[in-house]
Amino acid sequence: GLHYMCTRPQSRLRRLLWSLAFLASAGLLATGAADRLHHLLSRPVHTRARLTWAPQLRFPAVTLCNPNRARFLRLTRPDLYSVGQWLGLARENRSLVPEMLAVLGEDQRMWLTRLANYSRFLPPRHSERTMQSFFHRLGHQIEDMLVECRFQGERCGPQHFAPVYTRYGKCYTFNGDRRNPRVTRQGGMGNGLEIMLDIQQEEYLPIWRETNETSFEAGIRVQIHSQDEPPYIHQLGFGVSPGFQTFVSCQEQRLTYLPQPWGNCRASVQGEQTLPGYDTYSIAACRLQCEKEAVVRSCHCRMVHMPGNESICSPNVYIEWADHTLDTAVEDSQERCSCPTPCNLTRYGKEISMVRIPNKGSARYLARKYNKNETYIR
Repeated sequence: GLHYMCTRPQSRLRRLLWSLAFLASAGLLATGAADRLHHLLSRPVHTRARLTWAPQLRFPAVTLCNPNRARFLRLTRPDLYSVGQWLGLARENRSLVPEMLAVLGEDQRMWLTRLANYSRFLPPRHSERTMQSFFHRLGHQIEDMLVECRFQGERCGPQHFAPVYTRYGKCYTFNGDRRNPRVTRQGGMGNGLEIMLDIQQEEYLPIWRETNETSFEAGIRVQIHSQDEPPYIHQLGFGVSPGFQTFVSCQEQRLTYLPQPWGNCRASVQGEQTLPGYDTYSIAACRLQCEKEAVVRSCHCRMVHMPGNESICSPNVYIEWADHTLDTAVEDSQERCSCPTPCNLTRYGKEISMVRIPNKGSARYLARKYNKNETYIR
């Protein structure tokens, strides 16, 4: 085009037309280049999904919680003295609540009345230890709840479940060791974890009014998660109902996000200090740490399920401050807690189905096998 624009023998009209064509082409080129440069500077990202069949996968951690925090019939006099008000069994002056006594049977009412006689009782000196031991002793024990356990067809037992504390109290995690996790080579029935649990509903605390700690549900709360993150089961768990056999099919999903400047994920740098109490950064760990900081700031202590070395809140602080502070922190967590998504995240998609158990033909057999009456089995 420059040859026709600048050569003298060409007519002026022809040179003008070539000049206009050249300028238009140059303008289009500049516009396209500027658009691509602006697009490049905006740091665009693309989402790509890929389905891969692996010869073996790391089996996830499975956390189980009984929503009933304390076994009623295992209460001792020091327990009732220290946490009776928190459990809704006693008033501030430690006298029993009449409305609660009214819902109990005669035997339980007499037993609890004798338990609340503090005439010759010496109160515990270390309330912090009392609170910690309370959850440890009075939470449902896996040795009592676990009726049957098999993993990939082989028997397992209570020794394969590690205790962990959550907002539900004492819970248990199967395959939670990130240094030596179990693996699975195929899915389907018989290749995963199969357990039968006794939820011990006869041990549940009596309910006579609604409080923040009241639980109307009966069953088991379950969370399936990576070994790299702590359970956050009160928000991320699902329920399993008694009287049903529940099937859970899982699909492992590995997500990779981009760090700054393309995204907002938190990259894990080798040697970088992670959250206190955790080896790996995760959203659940960040939320727990943020909630702990809010409780420590207001109460100068931490709750039993929170990480750290701070002293554990006494029962009185639990009642008056800690629970309320934690609820407020959870409500305001989006504003107060900055917990970016980790750049590498493993999560588990779930499909849940269930069938009734036992059927009419097996109820009598199961009653004999586990030394229970048929009504209890049903």
